[in-house]
Amino acid sequence: MKLCDSAFEAVSAIGSGEFIWSHSMAATPVLLLDALAEHAVSHTDITLMQLHLEHADKVTAPEMEEHLRHRCFFAGKETRKLINEGRADYVPMFLSEIPKLFRKGEQRVDTALIQVSPPDRHGNCSLGISVEATKAACDVAGKIVAHINPLMPRTHGDSFVNVRDIHSAFQLSEPLINVSSKSSSNIENQIGAHVASLVEDGACLQMGIGAIPDAALRCLGDHQNLGVHTEMFSDGVLPLLESGVINNANKKIAKGRSVTGFAMGSDELYAHVHDNPEVTFLDIEFVNNPTVIAKNAQVTSINSALQIDLSGQVCADSIGHQIYSGVGGQVDFVLGATYSLHGKSIIALPSTAQKGALSRLVTTLAAGAGVVTTRAQVDYVVTEFGVAQLRGRSLGQRAKDLIAIAHPDFQEALAREARDTLKLKLT
Repeated sequence: MKLCDSAFEAVSAIGSGEFIWSHSMAATPVLLLDALAEHAVSHTDITLMQLHLEHADKVTAPEMEEHLRHRCFFAGKETRKLINEGRADYVPMFLSEIPKLFRKGEQRVDTALIQVSPPDRHGNCSLGISVEATKAACDVAGKIVAHINPLMPRTHGDSFVNVRDIHSAFQLSEPLINVSSKSSSNIENQIGAHVASLVEDGACLQMGIGAIPDAALRCLGDHQNLGVHTEMFSDGVLPLLESGVINNANKKIAKGRSVTGFAMGSDELYAHVHDNPEVTFLDIEFVNNPTVIAKNAQVTSINSALQIDLSGQVCADSIGHQIYSGVGGQVDFVLGATYSLHGKSIIALPSTAQKGALSRLVTTLAAGAGVVTTRAQVDYVVTEFGVAQLRGRSLGQRAKDLIAIAHPDFQEALAREARDTLKLKLT
């Protein structure tokens, strides 16, 4: 490993035409990306691949356009505009499949940019709070460039990269990216309570980040023997871990341990996962593999949507033609929950958008909207107005139950369209 004096020196070996993978989420190597932006202006045709980057304003700046193009498996704040203007590429793909893309050689990885903990006495650095697809990228990359950050937690699992495999690195203490929890609205609390009503004692949970999952978790304090096997880990689970509600006692996969692919949250969360063998960060190809997920009983997946039609089709990555986020791991866990003994999958969303002006439950999806989860896979849909169970229901039954949990301002129009346009009998 070449130890450099600066991030700019560390990225200096990157050349034109390279495909680069960036460590993502809260582990985004911001200083390396800033250095890459400076370095790339003297190069062309560099492709930067990523899941979701934080603080990526310099590599998405207009002056990068002739030098660096983004290839996004998930759209974030900075890349969303680029994608929808045709200045970046979006790749719709199940999260569990991205590591396979690398390992099979279907996607070249010339350089991996990562942020890691200092090496231990054996030379092993930790990818810390974000293993996701970055471990797979490191396994196949032609070279690895690292920001060694003494503030990066040392986590257990598939997170280790040895210094002998790192081409160049620089060391600097830099505060980790914090994603603070926002207070929940009344609507989000109502949705959370409905979601929590579907969670049984002994369930193995998958949930994302945000107000609705956190609101649901706050309602689970009286539950027992819950487990966690999830693509991401956030602050909402901390009170349940501390109280013993989450003890992972009933799990078959990593019994007694919470399994995740990455963590995003507060310094308290990062302190909790540091050197904690009860939290295991694993390769997302394993974490999100539906056959692995299904080995745990009572898997309960909690995911979100942007729009759902009256047949149960779930759009979760776009608003019409406009890409908003990504396919992610929703289908991975919907399938895993379906195959799990007594498992259930939940899609939770507010009933309206644009401050109540639009219904998120619609007769037909907006033109160009992408179906992430098909109507044949949906189990429960939850809004602030209740729960609709779709599994095994006819189109007419689905429409009736979904209309019942739509905002009252839109129920009459939805019922009329279901009868007149879709020719459904709402029984």
